[in-house]
Amino acid sequence: MKPSPDLSHFGESTSLGSFMPGDEELAYRSSTRTNMFDACHVGVVLRAVLFVEAVVGVVAMFSANRPIEWLLRFSLLTGGVLPAVLAWLVVVCVLKSRLNRLEASRQWLCGMALGAVSGLYGCGLLVLMGLLQPAPLWSSAAAGALLSAMMLAGLFWRAKARTPAATAARLAELQSRIRPHFLFNTLNSAIALVRAEPAKAEAVLEDLSELFRHALADPAESVTLGQEIALAQHYLAIEQVRFGERLQVQWSLDPAANLAKLPPLLLQPLVENAVKHGVEPSASGAQLKISTLRRGSSVVVKVTNSTPAGVGERGHGLALANVRERLALLHDVEAKFKTVFKDGVFQVRLEVPV
Repeated sequence: MKPSPDLSHFGESTSLGSFMPGDEELAYRSSTRTNMFDACHVGVVLRAVLFVEAVVGVVAMFSANRPIEWLLRFSLLTGGVLPAVLAWLVVVCVLKSRLNRLEASRQWLCGMALGAVSGLYGCGLLVLMGLLQPAPLWSSAAAGALLSAMMLAGLFWRAKARTPAATAARLAELQSRIRPHFLFNTLNSAIALVRAEPAKAEAVLEDLSELFRHALADPAESVTLGQEIALAQHYLAIEQVRFGERLQVQWSLDPAANLAKLPPLLLQPLVENAVKHGVEPSASGAQLKISTLRRGSSVVVKVTNSTPAGVGERGHGLALANVRERLALLHDVEAKFKTVFKDGVFQVRLEVPV
C-alpha cells in the first residue's frame, strides 16, 4: 500500500471543489443590506488617499511651468489636502452605523457636507501655516464636496458589489449542505445506528440539526473563527460515522485565534470539499488537517488534505473563487488567500486580521 503523505510539515494550500448552481429567488431572500459607508478598511483608506493625491497632482500642473514648481505646489497642497481626507475617512468610519440608517439621498448629502467641512479644514491648516493667502474658502468647500461625492460613488459601488457576491455564496453553501445525497447518507447512517447504538444515532441527528440551523439562519456580515470551527466539527462528526477509519482528522487549534472574523459559512465548505476530493474517492481514505494560529495581529487558517493519486474528479474551482471573493469583501487587502498542490496534498491557507 502506498504510504499516506505527511501533512504536518506541508506549507501552503486545498481541495478544488465546486458547488451546485443557484436559485435567484432564494438568493434574493437571503441577500444582506449594503454598507455604503464602510470606510474602516486599510484598502479603502489607501485607495481614497491615492485617488485624492492623484487629483491634487493634476491640479498642481495648471500653475507650474517646471517640474520643480509642480513638486513644490503639489507638496503645498498635500499639506492641507491629506489631513482633510484622513479626517473625512475617520469621521465616516466612526459614524458609519448612523449614516447607513439614513435614506439614500440624505446619505449623499451628509457625505458631501462632511466633505465640504473637510475642505474648509484643509484650507484652514494652510492659512494657519501662512502658506495660502488669501483663503479660498468657497472653492475649498466646493472641492471637498466634489471629491467626497466621488469617493462616495466608489464606496457605493463597492457596497453594491458586496450583496450579489454574498448572496451567491450564501445560496451555494446552503445547497451544498442540504444536497439530497448528503442528507440521504446522513439519515441512512442514523437509521443503521438506531438499534445497535442509539446514543450515536442521536449524536448524528444532533450534528445534522446544527448544520441546518446554521445554514438556514439569517445571514450576518461576519462570524468568529471559533464559530466556524464548531460548525466544521459538527460536519466532520457526521462524516466520521460514514467513512470510519478512512477519514483521519487532525486538529491543531490556537485558542487565541478564535475571535478572528470570517464571512459566515466559509470554513465548512472547504472542509467538505477536502472530504469530497480526498476521502470519498479513495478506498484507503485520506488525512485531513485543520489548523489555526495567531501571529501578532493576524490569524492563519489552514485546511490540508491528502489526495489519492489518479483518483477523483477535479471540480470547477467555484468554491475557492467564492472564498477568495468573500474574504476580499470583508477584509479587503488585509486578507490573504493561497492554494497549492504539492506531493499529493492540497492545502488552502487563509490569513485574516484579528
